[in-house]
Order: sequence, then C-alpha cells, then structure tokens
Amino acid sequence: MDIPSDDFSPSIMQLPDDCLLSIFQHLDCGCDRESFGLTCRRWLQIQNLNRRSLQFQCAFTMLSISSLSQNNSQISIFQLSRLLNRFQQLESLSLSGCTELPDSGLALLPRHGSKLQRLHLDCCFRITDYGLSFVASGCSSLVILSLYRCNVTDYGLEALSNSCVALEDLNLSYCPRISDYGIRTISQNCRHLRAVRISYCRNLTGAGFQRCSQTLTYLEADSCRLEPNGIRSILSGGGLEYLSVCNLTWCIHVDGLVAISVGFAAKLKVLNFRFSRTIGDNCIMAIAKGCPLLQEWNLALCHGVMIGGWESIASHCHNLKTLHVNRCRNLCDRGLQALRTGCKCLSILYITRCSQISAVALENFKLTRGNVEVKEEEIMCICPQGAFRF
Repeated sequence: MDIPSDDFSPSIMQLPDDCLLSIFQHLDCGCDRESFGLTCRRWLQIQNLNRRSLQFQCAFTMLSISSLSQNNSQISIFQLSRLLNRFQQLESLSLSGCTELPDSGLALLPRHGSKLQRLHLDCCFRITDYGLSFVASGCSSLVILSLYRCNVTDYGLEALSNSCVALEDLNLSYCPRISDYGIRTISQNCRHLRAVRISYCRNLTGAGFQRCSQTLTYLEADSCRLEPNGIRSILSGGGLEYLSVCNLTWCIHVDGLVAISVGFAAKLKVLNFRFSRTIGDNCIMAIAKGCPLLQEWNLALCHGVMIGGWESIASHCHNLKTLHVNRCRNLCDRGLQALRTGCKCLSILYITRCSQISAVALENFKLTRGNVEVKEEEIMCICPQGAFRF
C-alpha cells in the first residue's frame, strides 16, 4: 500500500483563478477585500478584475455649499488614468466633487467605459461638451448619469442622446446653459427615461418633453420658467407619478393644465407646489378633479389658494393621505373645516404659521379627525424614496 509523501501539502495558492474569484466574491467586509489584493500579484489581479465601483476621496454624496468649500483632495489625470487602466470592469464611477478635473480626464472612457452603468460628475465645473463626448462615445451602457452643476450645453446632450439610449436616471440640475432643444433630444432618443431632475435650469420651459416616453415616472423642475405648453409636454407621456415644480413664478391658469383635466396626469401620486405663490383656485380645482390617485400634495406657501381650492381638495381628493399647508396665508377656518369633513383618507397634515387659522378651529380639527397626525413642522422635500438613484 502506497504511503502519501510527507512533502505534499495542499495550499490555497494552488487553487485555480475561478475558485479564488468565488472566494473573493463571498468577502462581505471591505477590509477583507482590500487585504485579499495585498497577498500577491495574482490575487491583486483577481481583485482588480472583480472591482465594480470606484469613488474617489474627493467625491461626495450629499451636496451642500459647505462641501464645495472644503479642501477636498483633487484627482489628477495621471491618477485617474492609472486607476481606469487597473479597474477595467467598472460598472459605477463617481468623480463628484473633482472640481478641477478637465475634459481630458475622461479621455480613457472610450477604452474602459463600455461596462459603466452609473456615472456621477456632480460639481465637476470644468467638464464641458467635449468631456461629455467621451462619455457618449465610450459609455453606451450608461443607465444613471448625474451632471449636477456641470458646464454642458445642448450639443453635449445631443451627443449623449445619440449613444446612451439606455439612460433611465438623469440629473441636469443647475446646468444653466441647456435649453428645451437639449431636453428634446434626450426625451426623444432615450425612451427608457424614468427619473429626471432639471431644477434651476432657467432656460427651460418644459416644451422639450413633448411626446416623452410613458416610462418617465419622476420629474423635478423646481425654479424653472415652465410655461403652460411646457406643463402639457411634461405630462404628455402619461406615466408621471411624482412631479415637483416648486417656486413657479408665473400665473398658471387652468388653460395651462388641460393635460391634467383630460387625464394625462391620471397616475400622479405625489405633487410638490411648494412656494408657488401664483397658483390659484382654478389650478387646484383642475388637479383635484384630474388626479384621482393623488396621495401627497405640498401646497406650503401657496398663498393664491382660496376657499374654493380647499373645498375642491376636500371634495375630490379621495386618496389623499398627506397634505402640506404650511404658511398658507389664505387658509382660513372655513377651509380647514372643509378639509376636516372631506379627504377621508388623510392621515398626516403638516400645518404651521397659518395666520388665518384660529386655535379653536385647529383644536376642533384634531378632535374630529383623531386619526390624522397633525405635524407642526415643515418638510422641504417630498420625493418618494428610491425615486432618484443619483
């Protein structure tokens, strides 16, 4: 009978690459994954090929003025090139906060960006249409793109729309150089769009969304110069469930909401009109009648809503669960009484500093509608959880 040799000792180093890859993929701790690559060059190569996401130290996820003023360490073109050459299977890349990154920093994307599905370029102030052309030519699988505060124009969006047709989530907030033409190229060519932010793009009227895809479900257009025709265009796809148009500065009469009254906004569930002081009763009545599925409505600081508007909400918003009426100057005791007797599904009422509401009327509301949680606080954002994946 043969006796095994004493000098035979099985080692993990003798495992084939596919076994080592399986081991690496089962490591949940980030420290363990980094330690894996420090073992030897072979293991490092397996780690490199399996890396799917990359976010630099200068990148940030929560945008604020203070974060922009911090001395974040900047990534150089040389460093970025080395990392993109090293990690060639990336699906997610965040360069947000790399304020000094030039267009040439994205030049390697045509070679190494074919698998990218998420790209974040928030506050990359030096990225222009030229840099976006590298994204367009190299990242055809892109699903999520954030260009918050980038210096891009319609030309860059047109190039993007011709190549990145799989786009679903797009953030263009604070991109002041884009117009309805750029939005039109995106909405017509990227037919899988589901979530778009265009807030504080002052040149946009909304007309670029005409005949948009019915997949468009979430849209934020705060402080844009939307026009009645633009509102109709935004709703033209028929699939919108969340719409935020805070701080509308023009008087939106009922003729600007024909799309709502004929059913184009029938799926709308969450509507944010905060600080839109020119919106009046005609608008409120059209929405209350035309949006039967509406569940949350923010009307804080909407001083143009009078008794007729509040009574219409009470009579027609049968599925409304959350209502924001903070600092509404023309919400009076009679309006609160209408809300008390109507809106049978109401469960949360945000109300503060309504000067025409008496303490007696508010207390009567609380006693009569004990199932409604009255919150004396003000909520700025009512975006549904998971709506935007930026």
